[in-house]
Order: sequence, then C-alpha cells, then structure tokens
Amino acid sequence: MNINDAKNSNSIVFKMSVPIFIELILQMLVGNIDQIMISHFNEASVGAIGNANLIINLVIIILSVMSVSSTVLISRYLGAKNTDKISEVFNASIIMLVFTSIIITTFILFLSGPILHWMQVPEIIFGETKIYLLIVGSFTIVLGLYMTFAAALRSYALMKDVVTASLIMNIINIIGNFILINGFYFISPLGTTGAAISTIISKIAGLAIVVYIFRQKTGIKISKKYLKNPPKQTMKNLLHIGVPSALEELSYNLSQTVIMRFVNIFGTMVITTKVYCSILANFAYIYSIAISQASQIVISYLIGSFNLKLANKRVWASLFVSMTISLSITLLLYVFSDNIFGVFTKNPEILTLGKKIIFVEFFLEIGRSINIVMVRCLIAVEDVKFPAYMCIFSAWTFGVGFGYIFGVIMDLGLVGIWIGMAMDECIRGALLILRFKSLSWTKKVHRKRKEEIYQKNIGHNHAKTI
Repeated sequence: MNINDAKNSNSIVFKMSVPIFIELILQMLVGNIDQIMISHFNEASVGAIGNANLIINLVIIILSVMSVSSTVLISRYLGAKNTDKISEVFNASIIMLVFTSIIITTFILFLSGPILHWMQVPEIIFGETKIYLLIVGSFTIVLGLYMTFAAALRSYALMKDVVTASLIMNIINIIGNFILINGFYFISPLGTTGAAISTIISKIAGLAIVVYIFRQKTGIKISKKYLKNPPKQTMKNLLHIGVPSALEELSYNLSQTVIMRFVNIFGTMVITTKVYCSILANFAYIYSIAISQASQIVISYLIGSFNLKLANKRVWASLFVSMTISLSITLLLYVFSDNIFGVFTKNPEILTLGKKIIFVEFFLEIGRSINIVMVRCLIAVEDVKFPAYMCIFSAWTFGVGFGYIFGVIMDLGLVGIWIGMAMDECIRGALLILRFKSLSWTKKVHRKRKEEIYQKNIGHNHAKTI
C-alpha cells in the first residue's frame, strides 16, 4: 500500500471496504440463508437455527480474534517493511487456532445439551437446535482456518480473491440447502440437519479456495519448524492483542445469549421476530464492519510506518461514513418494514412487532456504528484493554440488566429488551469516542516503537559480534 496523504488514505480504505463489504454480505448469507430457506420448510425451525447460531457465533468470535491479531501484526510489519516476521506471525496463528479449535469442539460435543437447556430453548425446537449445533460445531477447525487464511489475504489487500471464495461458498450453500432441506429425487428431506450439512460443505469448499489463493499470491511460508519451536514472543504479541479482544467479544456475545434466554420466555412467535429483526439489523451495520476492517488494516500499516497524524484522521473519517450509511439503511428498513418482513412471513403479529423493533433499532445503530469502528481502530493502535472493560461493564449492566427490567419486569417484551440493547450500544459508543479523543493511545505507540528499535539494535549488534 502507498499511503502518503489523507486523500490517498480515503481512496484506499474505500477500495478495500467495498470487496470486504461484499464478502461480509456473502458470509452473512451463509448463515442467514439457512434461516430464510428453512422458513419455507418449517417456520418453527427458524428459531432452532437462530438459537444454535448464537453459540456458533460465539465460536466464530473466539476464532476470529486470532485472525484479527494476525491481520494487525502482518499489516504493521508490511508498513514497517519487516518481511521476516510475517511468516512467523501466520504460523503462530495457525498453531494457536488448531489448539483452540480442539478445545471448542470438545466443549460443544459434551455440553451442547446443558447449554441449550440453560438458554430455555423450547422443547418443540430443542432437538433441531441441538442437531444443527453439533453438526456445525464439529467442524470448528474448518471455520477457524478459513478465517485465518482469509485474514492473511486481506492484509495483502487481496480482498477480491476472498470475495470470489465467499461467492462460490454461497452458491454451494444455496444449492445444498435446496437439495438437502426439501429433498431431491432419491434424497429425503432433512430440514435443519440438511441446512447444517450444507453449511459445512460450503465452508470446506471455501477453505480449499482461500488456501489455494494463499499459496499462489502471498510469500508467506507454512513451516514445520514452528511446530517444533513455536515463536514464543510472536505468540505473546498475538495474545496481547487477542485476549482482551476475545474477552470483549465473548462477553458481548454471552450477554446476547442471556438476552436470547429472556426472549425464549415469550414463545416461538417472539423468537421468530427476534431472529428476523437480527437478520435485517445485520444489513444496517454490515458496511460499518467492512469499513472498520479496511480502516484497521490501513491504520496498522500507518502505525508501522509511524504516521500517527494520518492514522488519527483516518479514524474520524471512517466513523462519519459508518454512521451515515448505517442510519440511512435503518431508516429505509423502518419505512418499508412491512414489505421487507413480508419476504419472511405473512404473520400480522410478527409484522407489527417487527416494525416497533426497527424503530428502536435506529437509535441502537447510532451507538453500534461507533462501537464497530472505534473498537477495531483502538485494537489497531494496541489500546485493547479499554474496549474490553467497557464492553463487559456496559453490555451486562445495560444490555442484560436494563433489557431484563424493561422487557421482563416491566412487561414490554421484545421492545423493552431492544431498548436495553440500544442503551448499551450508545453509552459504550460515547465512552469509546472520549477514549480515542484523549490520544492516550499515542503513548503506547511511541513506547512500542522504542522497544522495537531497541530489539532491532540488539539483533544488529549481536550479528556484528558473530
């Protein structure tokens, strides 16, 4: 990347964010298409996949943290033109991923039942939920490897290649769903089980594609020597970024699991409405995720080349674009809510409740668009602990606490729960803005740069002595 002024930075972020946006849309469809297509087979099954995906999303979040750490460090070393460290970072990421995947898969296989009982998943959809979770959860390592290889490709600005992989993955998933959910000739209808199998087949195909692109277009080498002698300092650096980020994401998604437990109290109609609203909300904030990922790569590159002034400008520019697009889409969702919800269902109760939720969603997206961008950017400058602390405090105090008060105690139902979530996002967003404006992160960058220069000089002097 050739980043030398604000105008060039804007252009690069936009060019990177568009393919990331397309990729995210396609990735989101892999999960949501299961729910959309299963709704025509059995509407109650939508709640089954929705509940299972809460756990799957927790798994994806844990694994994606490693890919985020890898992206930040690879981008930084590219900015510093330190190519020796790039392969080391990637190999360390793979080692950590495999170890974590084994633990997660074991956890799902043995504890899926108790977890779903704790979530109060209704008996009518309990069996389907568990089957979907067990099938998809058994292939955790495939999900993680795909994200890790895709993250490395993004660091090299190979977003279009990742989009190609996502597109093929979605086509395979749609075809698989069509055949396996409803049955086809000699294949019996498998419903939720068919949706899970189709998801896994598409993920395996996606992994094969990104591995092929990785081998063809990057200079990163996967070496067995790292298995015998893991790069401890590099793994420590990955964990330094990854652990607080994982705690933040894990805490937030666990809070969403508890919130889903509240939603399950209100029955299958409300569960289904919640799932549909969450699908639509994804479209509102998905470009925020795209621009935050592009900005994180560019900011990491700028930090590597020690251009802090431009890195600071980049954050505020990305935040403005994120909020504008997110709120505009949410407004359109509200205005045309009946038509949009009509794609999923004709149930008048769902249509009425869904419109109320999208109204509250507009205020929720104000905070969420800030959080998505600010968290990624703070991670890029290695201010990783503050976002984690704020998320743990705010998500549980306002999202869970006030969601329960408004939704269950005050009997506002799903609307009350959504108000609590909106409070969480807005309060957290305000605190993250104040944190970044304080410029405390610049001290961390200066300190880190001094350490790197010191380590480099030690290595240079050692080589001279030899």
